[in-house]
Amino acid sequence: QVQLVESGGGLVQPGGSLRLSCAASGFTFSNYAMSWYRQAPGKERDFVALITRAGIKNYADSVKGRFTISRDNAKNTVYLQMNSLKPEDTAVYYCYAKLYYSSSVYYWGQGTQVTVSS
Repeated sequence: QVQLVESGGGLVQPGGSLRLSCAASGFTFSNYAMSWYRQAPGKERDFVALITRAGIKNYADSVKGRFTISRDNAKNTVYLQMNSLKPEDTAVYYCYAKLYYSSSVYYWGQGTQVTVSS
């Protein structure tokens, strides 16, 4: 069955770094655009970063220059390198996969908690 399993979250001090991973299975990973979203307590789930099948990347303004999304199609994995973390980056981070030619075929991961605090 389809699975998106995030890992790499945790507690980090302001200014620190974390690398999130999302391992995919049960579908043809290379046919999907991959994204990261995040949801802070009491707030809506927000877009963070996207990488297309062709490797084109897009970022939310709030993370540009600090976060980098990448993918390894051989490992069916998407990554989010997060540097210069701020307390406002604290959230549950979710992996999202969308079939490139259909808006109705998509999957969510279960999320991983990132807490930025001293």
